[in-house]
Amino acid sequence: MNDALLDVIVQTREVQGADVAVLELAALDGQALPRFAAGAHVDVHLAPGVVRQYSLCGDPARANVYRLGVLREAQSRGGSAAVHVQLQAGALTRISAPRNLFPLVADAQRSILLGGGIGITPLIAMAHTLHARGEAFELHYRARSRSRCAFVDELLAAPFAASVFTHFSDEGDDQRLDLAQVLGDPAPGTHLYTCGPTGFMDWVIAGARAQGFSAEQIHHEYFQVEVDSAGAGFEVQAVRSGKTLQVAPEQSLLAALREAGIAVEVSCEQGVCGTCLCDVLEGEPDHRDHYLTDEEKQSNEQIVVCCSRARSARLVLDI
Repeated sequence: MNDALLDVIVQTREVQGADVAVLELAALDGQALPRFAAGAHVDVHLAPGVVRQYSLCGDPARANVYRLGVLREAQSRGGSAAVHVQLQAGALTRISAPRNLFPLVADAQRSILLGGGIGITPLIAMAHTLHARGEAFELHYRARSRSRCAFVDELLAAPFAASVFTHFSDEGDDQRLDLAQVLGDPAPGTHLYTCGPTGFMDWVIAGARAQGFSAEQIHHEYFQVEVDSAGAGFEVQAVRSGKTLQVAPEQSLLAALREAGIAVEVSCEQGVCGTCLCDVLEGEPDHRDHYLTDEEKQSNEQIVVCCSRARSARLVLDI
C-alpha cells in the first residue's frame, strides 16, 4: 500500500439477490486497512479513467477487510459492469483510503435509517456502530422484492435484528413503509439518514420536511442521479490554464473544458462525489450537483464542473 492508493485483493466474492456482488477486500501486503467510520466510501479504480465510489457496508470494528455491495446496473456507465466482470475472488485492484461524506451525528438521541434497494449499504455500517454504542435506532429496508435484495438474511440474524424492519412491495400492504409513522416526532436529537434511488430519497426527504424535521436532522447520500447539464451558453475563463472558452447550450462544462485541453479529475460524473470541485473566482454558478450543501451553493465559491453550469454570462474559474 502507499499513501495515495491502497493495493487490495478480493478476498471473497458472492452474488446475493439479483446481481449484487458482495466483495470483501483485504490489503495485498496482509496489513490492517485504515480504520473507517460508518457512512464512509472508497474510490475503486477499475480502469484508466473509470473510478467509482462504493459505500463500505461492513462492521467498522473489523480492521482487516473492507466490504462492498455493488448492484450491476442495467444502464451501467462502465463501473458496476466492470466490478462484476473484473473483481472476482483473487483479483487485484486499487482503492482510495476511506472518505466520509455521510457521517453519523455523535450526540443523537434517536437515529432512523431508511434505505432503498442497494442504498442499504452505508446504513449497514451505521447499524453496527449504533448497536455497539448502545444507541436507539431503527433500520428500515425498502425494495420491490425480497428475492432481489442482498443482505436481508444477515440483517435479520444480526445482533441488532430487533431494530431491523423490511418493506417489500410484493409482500402485501402490511409490508408497506408508512413514512409518517416511521418518522414520528421530529424531537431534538432525532436524526434521519437515507440512501437509495433518487425518487425514493426525494420522497423520504420531502416527507421528513413536511413532518417538521429540520435540515440539520436530515442526512442523505445519493449514489446515482439523473444529470441534466444542458442550458444557455456561457463563457468560461480558466485562469490557471490561461484559456477562455465558450460552453455551448447543449454542451456540458466538463466537455468544454476537455475540448479546450484542460485536464479535470473526475469520478462519478453525476455531481455526487465532489472529485471535480473547482473554486469560482467570478460569476454565478447554476448548481446542479448533490455534493455541495445549500449554504455552500448560496456562497457561490465553488462549482462541481461535471454537471453544473452558469447563471451569469461568464464564469472565472481557478483551473
